[in-house]
Amino acid sequence: MSVGIRGHLVHFHSDPSVGGSESVQSFSDGVLVIETGRIVACGPYAILGERYRACDERYHYPERFVFPGFVDTHTHFAQTDVIASPSPSLLEWLEHYTFPEEARFSDPVHGQAVAEFFIKEMLRQGTTTASIFATVHPESCEAIFRAADNRAMRMIAGKVLMDQNAPDPLRDTAESGIEASRALIQRWHGRGRLRYSVTPRFIPTSSARQLQLAAALYHEIPDLHLQSHVAENKDEIAWVKRLYPKSRSYLQVYQDFGLLGPRATYAHCIWFDDDDRRLMAATQTAAAFCPTSNLFLGSGLFDLAATRSCGLAVGLATDVGGGTSFSMLRTMQEAYKVAQLKGLTMTAEECFYLATLGGARALGLDAMIGSFDLGKEADVVVINPQATALCSRRIQSTKTLSEQLFVTMMLGDERMIEQTHILGRPMQTPELKGAVRAD
Repeated sequence: MSVGIRGHLVHFHSDPSVGGSESVQSFSDGVLVIETGRIVACGPYAILGERYRACDERYHYPERFVFPGFVDTHTHFAQTDVIASPSPSLLEWLEHYTFPEEARFSDPVHGQAVAEFFIKEMLRQGTTTASIFATVHPESCEAIFRAADNRAMRMIAGKVLMDQNAPDPLRDTAESGIEASRALIQRWHGRGRLRYSVTPRFIPTSSARQLQLAAALYHEIPDLHLQSHVAENKDEIAWVKRLYPKSRSYLQVYQDFGLLGPRATYAHCIWFDDDDRRLMAATQTAAAFCPTSNLFLGSGLFDLAATRSCGLAVGLATDVGGGTSFSMLRTMQEAYKVAQLKGLTMTAEECFYLATLGGARALGLDAMIGSFDLGKEADVVVINPQATALCSRRIQSTKTLSEQLFVTMMLGDERMIEQTHILGRPMQTPELKGAVRAD
């Protein structure tokens, strides 16, 4: 039997910062009809009511917003247990918290336990797709793929590549890192809804040989992804400059090694000039905007206006555990504030776009997810703006959909995520709502 999801449907056909209100489609009493995990009808209940009643119609969400599932364009599952660890800057944070924690993932039992928690927490927050860093250990990548595959999630992940400037237990070699990546690709890439991402951590922790081999692997298999970090912190940039003094910029080092291109996503992109942004756009490389981690670590403020003006694709990212929340609603709040500090006032529609279709486009997955277009995979998040007393009270004085979405975004958190659907199937049981089970 088909599945029907009924509620206040909201999704995007294009970027609202360009197309304005024409980019948004909303049905205050709308219906999604889903067959074998894909959307086959989307529209008002007044038109699709008979078709909806022929479905499994248990999923009626009156006075709830129904969005495409959230897309997190950059996060680290292995940093779950060091979230909210204080540090004056990025490099100190890596040394004192991240590297010691990631060393624990040589134990596959530990890795699987963290992966299960991480995936459950994502689903509790309405996030249905992410681009995820594992650790240098192949077992860690196996763990996160297994946890996602068990829930039929559309997910990207990769084993970290590091062969220098890192603790010995976290180093591979140029050759062994690529060999392990190939084995993971053979096992997981294209299995179910999973994709593999070639994952050099950042320039300082990979030798020239490792970067060359990573680029060769990325270009060898046409639909592979690639993920890394760039221009997050001034000390990091100075380090890269010492390693590659002849390169025009940090980003240029990646370009010189052949590590920019379609389906490649780089986190942060803070300390860029317009030449860097235009290079990203020209190579179809995307940026992951990580507001909570950038603020928490004092790294700097992402310039969304400049990014847009150069035509660079961008999506939102939690960047757990430098980021301070799994919640894409909280991430949207901080993105709005960062933009304000850079002189740009975002609309709620622009923020929700970055967390849905914008994120899917940044990851090269927009043909599959990110909107309610017919034929796309039916990943859905249900948001209840009445879930907290303050938001419920405040929303009573709103007059337009834009105002309602803005209040929901700015006052929202995980309490508002009523349900998350993967391929039309609900993922939150009554026991999981409001808390993550320990099993």
